[in-house]
Amino acid sequence: MKYLDEYRDPQGARRLLQQIRRTATQRWILMEVCGGQTHSLLRHGIEEALEGCIELVHGPGCPVCVTPTETIDLAQALSKRDDVMLTSFGDMLRVPGSEQSLLDVRAGGGRVRAVYSPLDAVELARRNPEKEVVFLAVGFETTAPATALAVQRAAHDGIGNFSLLVAHVRVQPAMEALVQSSDCRVQAFLAAGHVCAVMGYASYEAFARQFGLPVVVAGFEPLDLLAGILACVRQLEAGEARVENEYSRGVQREGNPVAQAIVREVYEICDRPWRGFGTIRQGGLRLRKAWREFDAEARFSCTDSLPVIEASQCLSGEILSGRIKPPACPAFGNACTPDRPLGAPMVSSEGACAAFYLYRRNG
Repeated sequence: MKYLDEYRDPQGARRLLQQIRRTATQRWILMEVCGGQTHSLLRHGIEEALEGCIELVHGPGCPVCVTPTETIDLAQALSKRDDVMLTSFGDMLRVPGSEQSLLDVRAGGGRVRAVYSPLDAVELARRNPEKEVVFLAVGFETTAPATALAVQRAAHDGIGNFSLLVAHVRVQPAMEALVQSSDCRVQAFLAAGHVCAVMGYASYEAFARQFGLPVVVAGFEPLDLLAGILACVRQLEAGEARVENEYSRGVQREGNPVAQAIVREVYEICDRPWRGFGTIRQGGLRLRKAWREFDAEARFSCTDSLPVIEASQCLSGEILSGRIKPPACPAFGNACTPDRPLGAPMVSSEGACAAFYLYRRNG
């Protein structure tokens, strides 16, 4: 198996794989929430190696993928204004809106720039005082500290032509929405290590008790993932439902208090729409009133809701909720490819469709 041949510790991976197979007395269904974990599981052949023993369901752990169509359309509308320069991460530029992507808008003359960090957008605003620089702020709790810092920097330096179009989302409310859906089959979760590095995992303790599901914090290397899967299986076999941390080198129970404090100062929790899910209660963040002057929606009076139109062939909602895997979508690998994506999961470097296209297209 390719991950055993290529990984730096094939013996360790093999031992964990054998332990999982020896421990599991039935086929358990686990969901990894993080898109980075999805890519690692497929790239190293772990999902394939566990077939018949463990079913891995791929969750909505890609913030680019869950950014709703109407937000992309609003970003495009702003980028077409003469006084606006729209900035965001590179992946976001390729995500389809209702009709086109930000890259398409740029090709048609829209002012769209890819940046590596929100602080780069602040610097663009500093150097271009005649333009309103808007940063499309996407991401889970992992990236929220960086955008909060960008707002603080702009305020401190008196850069009044910078604002955020906020699309930050929160992971745990999405997990709660998933497990409360009538067709949820998930029996345990691998929690996203990078999100837990910021937010900790204390809040998952109540989640595990309430829903009776194990939650294991896992990293991204094959050994991390296999150790997380084994911990889930052991709990399931013992009839337990609690939180375990199998990523202790990067995650502490309380997370990063400094990063959390920055986020709390700038943002507050709100209901937010997710692509493929609809509006999730407390599923996102918005700028607090004290920082509302940096809110692009308020600054540009974006009060009219835009229509939500998904590509008719794209089953991103089914894929992001784990109800189907990408190859089950009729468009996968045919009408929808990384060069011609119909939906966000085929665009993002963390998207499930992109992962299957790269690593399991023929498997």
